[in-house]
Amino acid sequence: MGTEVAAFRGVGKSYGRVRAVDDLNLVLRPGETVALLGPNGAGKSSSLDLLLGLREPDQGSVTLFGGTPREAIAAGRVGAMLQSGGLMADVKVRELVRLACDVHPRGRSVTGVLTDAGITELAERRVDKLSGGQEQRVRFALAIAGESDLIVLDEPTTGMDVSVRQAFWASMRAQADAGRTVLFATHYLEEADSIADRVLVLHRGRLIADGSSAEIKARAGARRVAFELHDADGEFEESVLRMLPGVQSLDVTARVPGVRTVRIRTADADASVAGLYRAGLYPRGLEVTGLGLEQAFLTITGEQDQYEAAKESAR
Repeated sequence: MGTEVAAFRGVGKSYGRVRAVDDLNLVLRPGETVALLGPNGAGKSSSLDLLLGLREPDQGSVTLFGGTPREAIAAGRVGAMLQSGGLMADVKVRELVRLACDVHPRGRSVTGVLTDAGITELAERRVDKLSGGQEQRVRFALAIAGESDLIVLDEPTTGMDVSVRQAFWASMRAQADAGRTVLFATHYLEEADSIADRVLVLHRGRLIADGSSAEIKARAGARRVAFELHDADGEFEESVLRMLPGVQSLDVTARVPGVRTVRIRTADADASVAGLYRAGLYPRGLEVTGLGLEQAFLTITGEQDQYEAAKESAR
């Protein structure tokens, strides 16, 4: 138990007929940076609410540092940045951050928090005069106002432009490097790919994948084959490409006259490429790459949809 930061054991939560969290089992360990992924309605925000003690599970248990979420939060061991809830108006950013540091059981210096959150230049601005992205950075400052052991972030970079997002994640890496556990939900899959040590995929309240980004990609099992076909090399039918071994999906576009760009997702790249040549085709600029995390995510959730649809039709 001493090596557990957080644990969900058989957790369920429903809102009327909607099953938001369904038999969720997972454990977070010290020092991990964990991305929580899932389509809209997958149960990400509900799971975070349960973790933070904002809601109680209908079944199972949620623990933080071996005790209840409320106990851990009262002890100052958790910092959180949520989508819901507004910021105090008619106060300056520095004043709001100072209040958060003063009331936190393990409060940090105001200067240190402003610096780590990258909002020193906003310190004298009124909170109600900030842009959406700036408000997000202030919310992050409030989440790190104390020496917390776990930081929970729900869609933290919504509203931030690319450069600000990069600065934000540099700050977040510093928190992880200091030994804190970081759990963040995001729709930006490239963030999960580049930031997270571990990726959790939720689908209809269930955990359907848990591993490193590389492991999630490998689980999808497919690779991408891309090349060009020139009309000067001979005519072909798209049906020939669809019949290649291993092909799961096909995209053919004509970007310039006489040249078509082909992208194939395949379960067996070697067999697909060999089939190209057997069919008498001459692919130019041939590239074989693994799926990105976004494509792997879509593959895994799509397979789960198909599985559940088949179960439903069999009833």
